[in-house]
Amino acid sequence: MTDAPAPSSPAPSSPDAPWPVAQLSAKLKEYIDRLGQVWVEGEIAQWGISGGNVYGKLKDVAQDATVSFVIWSSVRATLPEGLGQGDRVTALVKANWWVKGGTLSMQVSQMRRVGLGDLLERLERLRAALAAEGLFAPERKKPLPFLPQCIGLVTGKDSDAEKDVLRNAQLRWPSVRFRVVHAAVQGERAVSEVTAAIRQLDADPEVDVIIVARGGGDFQNLLPFSDESLVRAAAACETPLVSAIGHENDRPLLDEVADLRASTPTDAAKRVVPDVSDELSRVQQARARLLTRVTGLIGTEIERIASIRSRPVLAGSAWITDTRADELTRLVARGAELSTRLLERAHLEIDERRGQLRALSPQRTLDRGYAIVQTADGDVVRAASAVAAGDALTLLLADGRLAATAQGPAPDPRDGSSPAAPTPAPTAPEGRPA
Repeated sequence: MTDAPAPSSPAPSSPDAPWPVAQLSAKLKEYIDRLGQVWVEGEIAQWGISGGNVYGKLKDVAQDATVSFVIWSSVRATLPEGLGQGDRVTALVKANWWVKGGTLSMQVSQMRRVGLGDLLERLERLRAALAAEGLFAPERKKPLPFLPQCIGLVTGKDSDAEKDVLRNAQLRWPSVRFRVVHAAVQGERAVSEVTAAIRQLDADPEVDVIIVARGGGDFQNLLPFSDESLVRAAAACETPLVSAIGHENDRPLLDEVADLRASTPTDAAKRVVPDVSDELSRVQQARARLLTRVTGLIGTEIERIASIRSRPVLAGSAWITDTRADELTRLVARGAELSTRLLERAHLEIDERRGQLRALSPQRTLDRGYAIVQTADGDVVRAASAVAAGDALTLLLADGRLAATAQGPAPDPRDGSSPAAPTPAPTAPEGRPA
C-alpha cells in the first residue's frame, strides 16, 4: 500500500463561512484515497452482470457486514472460471469516491477463489441432513386440488409478487377466493413471520392450498427461506404448499420441501388455478366427442337392427302365427281323436264290466229258478246241518219271498232213493183247532 500525500488542513467552517458541497466532496475523496488498495476476504452474497460489468456484494464470513463492489469488464476477463454467488474469495479492492455523484464504490482489480463460502457450505450441509430425513422425498408431496375454492397467500405487503398472484389467478378463475397473510420476506423478521403465517393458514379449514411468494432478489435476501425452522414448518404443513420464491435460478430449501415448486409468483398462480376458458374448452371438446361417440353407437345399432329385420325370417311376421295355428290345429285334432278313442275304450270296458256284473249278480241266479234260504235272523243257509227241524226259514225267490219251516234233511236225488213221505200233521176237525 502506498502512502498518499497528506491533505492540506481545511479552513474552519462556520455558519457564516460554510464549505461548498464540492469542497466537502473533494475532502472526502482526499481522505478515502489515502486508504489505497487493500486485500479483503469475504463471501460473494450477490453477483450480477450488466453491460459486461459485474455488480455484487461481499459479505463478511463471521460478522453481519456487507459492502458493494464493482468489477469492470476489463478486470472480469482475468477472473477465475465459474466465479459467482456463494464463493468465498479474497479481493484486491480500492475505495473510490465519486465527487460529482457523492457515491462510494469498491472497485475490484483482482479476485481469487478461496473455497466454498461458509454460508453456502452450511446450506449444503442442512440440505443433506434434511434430505437424509426424507423431507424432500417425492412420496411425501401432496397433490394440489384441481379447483381450490380458497387459496392462502403468504407474501410481503403491497409487493409485486402479491399483485402477480392475485391478478393471474383471478384472470384464470374469477370466482377464486384468497386469504392473504402479509409477512416480512427478508431481514431478521422474515423467518418468524413467514413460519407463523404458514401455520396460521394451515390451521384454517377453508384454505385448500398455500402459496409462499416472493419476488426476485439476491442470494442473501433469499436466505430466510432456507432457514431450518421455516423449512420444517413447511414440511409439517397438512395443506398442500407451493413455493414461489425468486426466479428460475433461485432454489432455496423451501423449494425442496414444498409440494410444488413454481419458478415465479406468476407461474404459481397458473399452476394452482386452472384456466376457466381452457376448462370450458375441454368440456366442450369432451361433450362433442361424447356426442359423436353416442351418435355413432346409436347409428351402428340402428343399422344392425335394420339388417336383422331385413332377413327373410323376419321380413314377414305372419308366418309365425300361421305356423303356430297349423300346429295348434293338428294338436286339437289329435286331442279330439285321442279323446274319442279313450271314450270308446271306456264304453267297451263299461259294457264288459256290466256283463260281468250281471253274470255274477244273485238276481240272475234267482231268475234261473234258484232260491236263497235265510234263517229267521237273516243269515244265508249254506249247509243243511245249519238248520234244525222246525226252524223257520225264508225263501228269497226271483219274484217275492216265501216263508217255510224246516222238516229235517232231504234225500240226495243222486242216491236214487226217494225220501220218506213226511208224516202229515193231524188235521183238526172243522171248527176245531188243530
